[in-house]
Amino acid sequence: MFNINKEKCITCKQCINDCPVNDIVLKDNKACVKNESCLKCGHCVAICPTKAVSTNDYNMDDVIEYEKKDFAIDSDNLLNFIKFRRSVRNFKNKKIEKEKIEKIIEAGRFTQTSTNSQDVSYTVVINKLDELKDLAFKALNKKGEYILNNLTPETEYLKRYATLWTYFYKMYKEDPIKNDKLLFNAPAVIIVTANNELNGALAASKMDLMVDALGLGTFYSGFLQIATDGNNEILDLLKINNKKKVVACMVIGYPNVKYKRTVPRKDAEINWI
Repeated sequence: MFNINKEKCITCKQCINDCPVNDIVLKDNKACVKNESCLKCGHCVAICPTKAVSTNDYNMDDVIEYEKKDFAIDSDNLLNFIKFRRSVRNFKNKKIEKEKIEKIIEAGRFTQTSTNSQDVSYTVVINKLDELKDLAFKALNKKGEYILNNLTPETEYLKRYATLWTYFYKMYKEDPIKNDKLLFNAPAVIIVTANNELNGALAASKMDLMVDALGLGTFYSGFLQIATDGNNEILDLLKINNKKKVVACMVIGYPNVKYKRTVPRKDAEINWI
């Protein structure tokens, strides 16, 4: 429940005007949250000039006062930061500090979600990486064999991937360390799940930026995500609620490679209407 301290309220109406669901009204010449259609988005907490709004639903210690020097980011620097980001598949044999993992998840936690559903969850795999890797390679090999044995004109485009999966599995069985073409011997994986896939994708994109800011590297493993699809063994290992969708599998570690410049991209396709 969101509450407004009437003694602190100066009736500026900023919270009323900014509430996206019109759940704040004037009562006895003071702002009052009806808590009927409230999304708990916190706009009222953020906009109140006198800090009159609070909630007992969330931890108010999360609230930070805006200071330009701590919050402002130069737009050109931000764009260059995004341009310089690379997918990393070559990692050092070095553990990631727990506080860095927690900071990455914080970036996801504070990412916007539709109707403020906050439905995104995170599974951090560190101790059971070998088990996950083994199950995933087996799952991909099984999918690959099925595709290769049942090719049709409609599934011909999958032949390339199916061939890779079966080959990777064979090489992995020969040398699980040298031939890890799935996780590349990374020390951690964060699996992002959500009821709404867009919410999970947005969270993962913000986490991606935090990964780079912390001096770490990551890549999104589409193959691992495919391996989890319908695989109860993997989902049980990860303790993932079957009502949630696996949206992103972020393989994370300290980069064992150093890039010196950005790379070119094709021009953006833009329709100005």
